[in-house]
Amino acid sequence: MQDQQDIVLDKRFRLTFAILAVVSLLVALDGSSISVALPIVAKKLNGTAIEAFWVGTSFLLCSTVFQPCFGSLSNSFGRKPLMTLALLFFLVGAIVAGASNEFMYLILGRSLQGVGGGGIVTLIEIVITDLVPLRLRGQYFGFIATMLSIGAVMGPILGGGFSQNVSWRWIFYINLPFAGLALFMIPVTLKGNHNSAPLKDKLQRIDYIGALLFIASTTICLMPITWGGVVYAWGAVQTFCPLVLGATGVAVFALYEAYVASSPIIPKVIFASATAIVNFIGVASHGLILWCLLYYFPFYFEAVKGYSPILAGVALLPITFTVSPSAIIVGLMITKTGRYAWAIWSGWALACLGLGLLCLLKTHTGVGGWVCLMLVPGTGLGFLFPAVIYAIQASAKPKHLAMAVAMCSFFRSLGQCLGVAVGGVVFQNRMRAILEGHPVLAPHAAEYSKDAAELVEILRVMSDVPQKEALRAAYTDSLRYVWIFCGALAGASLLLSILTKDYRFEETEEVQVAVRVQSEGQTASYEAKHASQGTDI
Repeated sequence: MQDQQDIVLDKRFRLTFAILAVVSLLVALDGSSISVALPIVAKKLNGTAIEAFWVGTSFLLCSTVFQPCFGSLSNSFGRKPLMTLALLFFLVGAIVAGASNEFMYLILGRSLQGVGGGGIVTLIEIVITDLVPLRLRGQYFGFIATMLSIGAVMGPILGGGFSQNVSWRWIFYINLPFAGLALFMIPVTLKGNHNSAPLKDKLQRIDYIGALLFIASTTICLMPITWGGVVYAWGAVQTFCPLVLGATGVAVFALYEAYVASSPIIPKVIFASATAIVNFIGVASHGLILWCLLYYFPFYFEAVKGYSPILAGVALLPITFTVSPSAIIVGLMITKTGRYAWAIWSGWALACLGLGLLCLLKTHTGVGGWVCLMLVPGTGLGFLFPAVIYAIQASAKPKHLAMAVAMCSFFRSLGQCLGVAVGGVVFQNRMRAILEGHPVLAPHAAEYSKDAAELVEILRVMSDVPQKEALRAAYTDSLRYVWIFCGALAGASLLLSILTKDYRFEETEEVQVAVRVQSEGQTASYEAKHASQGTDI
């Protein structure tokens, strides 16, 4: 048997992985870089607040709902064609967005980028699963996690720099050379066979009804979650009705997949074990908590500390540079020990402790203070990046590994959507309660508590020093309740994670050998034997 390290560390794989890592960084940058530039974009294109909202939301929404479809289709049509398609969506979307002179085209471009970006992230993780033995995957998942977290933090810095000093269009144009190179290189460097099944058979295997139900119901469900409390009130009919309709659609989809679909887009068997269920919940919780930190912490620095958007992005580095190294180190340790449950348990424990420590943040906490407080939750969340994916993959049946990985990406993105929404609800309710108890600020309670981002601009132009100081204190206290909620969620996830079973990696070694043989095209008989499963790369 060929040595695992020789298989994984050959030059062709290293080149492929380097390209995939750069592309994942681009996707993460693009998902977060437009937010700080929206006021400038809205002014340049004469856009409304609603249009600006959809520019920021369309990417994450489309990225989330299409991820399972890319994973499912890649089983039939192969990883390379679907990765090429995702890159095309991302590249065309960047061109459309960058060249837009109207908000309609800018939103269209962002939506296309979201579809492609979601597919790219999902397929990167699937390709790593295909090509790397389970024991050795940690370092690679850890590195991709590093790219995603760096991109999420550096995006606002890049977006602010381009929009203030060059042009907001370069937020999109910067993608073109890198995505174009990847579009050319990936089909050349990525190993794999073609599924020998006829095209007609592949098309017949697609779960069209399931895909339509999933995309429609999740979109309808996520839209009011993203606009609730910002565009419309949470109790408004525009928010409540789509939520009920979307939730009903998700229930219908689940029943259809379980009892009707012959080739379900999301097989129920991937949820068959307690390990899988609790760690899918853990992936969503992880995405929610991390996105809450990355989304709301800059507002603390801008509103309370008075930092510029670029400096606020720089101030997030203590989280980024603990998440990233800890993800890689834990991945290496899992590779060495062959065990992952300890990383899940310790990751949630550190995250819960760290989020509790963030409650100590005050209006006048010094730089050294907030830097130290950010290190603990960053370390814990870094532990979880590779560990929960390990658990889900180790518990999945070989035939359904690709979909298990795709659902990891979906639940992570779902958590990110929920993170902004749930954090906003907690912030708004607490802020309104505080301001209603303040005699001078009470008349503005509804206006000031509506949106954490808008309140930043109100504080920037406010001249009354006592009121400004009171509002900063209220802002800090409101965010404290966001950290309390996230800490409680981390604690609940820790309790659930006790159900995680520590599967031995050796149990899947036979499967990994088969995948490596297939990915290198070494054995024609293997392809013939497993063509019906469609697990080509």
